[in-house]
Amino acid sequence: MKKFTNTKAVALKYKAYEDLAPKVIAKGKGEIAKKIIEKAKKYDVPLFQNEEMANMLLNVDVGEEIPTKMYETVIEVFIWLYKLEEKAQLSK
Repeated sequence: MKKFTNTKAVALKYKAYEDLAPKVIAKGKGEIAKKIIEKAKKYDVPLFQNEEMANMLLNVDVGEEIPTKMYETVIEVFIWLYKLEEKAQLSK
């Protein structure tokens, strides 16, 4: 059985017109990260892999907004996700 000792995961949530900034809704390392990833896959939540970003987001408490210094980086990820969803809709 593969160990997930170095695995890290952070889940973000953002609702336009409702939230001021994206919030961390789950985070963890090892087995907890594995469960976050499994749940995302179960509900078809797209996964984005960036170790540096994950390390920075692991310092944000669950329920807290991401720091302003991370806005630009996270916006790039959300744009990527939006385009991915657009392509998925067009292929239906």
